[in-house]
Amino acid sequence: MPFGSFLNAFPPAFFLVVHLSAFVIGAYFASRAFATNARPLGWGFTLFAIAELFYMTYHLDWTVFLFAHTISEVLDLVAFVLIFAGAAGSLLVRSPGTHAAKVQPVR
Repeated sequence: MPFGSFLNAFPPAFFLVVHLSAFVIGAYFASRAFATNARPLGWGFTLFAIAELFYMTYHLDWTVFLFAHTISEVLDLVAFVLIFAGAAGSLLVRSPGTHAAKVQPVR
């Protein structure tokens, strides 16, 4: 028996709830990122949310597992790259010492 086969005991609705929750989280983060003009982050979270929709197609019996999984993994990979690039880019744009607190010497 392969590892993780106990998951076969869960009903398909459980997996739909998991992926729907992840979709809502991704869509919310995408909305927040676009609102703050962080476009790479917004597109990364949008692709993550779309990947979750593709995962759901398997649990709805609209596609086979390998198709849904492959499309979702490619979308997740591009999303990961965009989110990393957006986060790293926002750190590089800040000039050093801009947010440093000025402390008065103690007398």
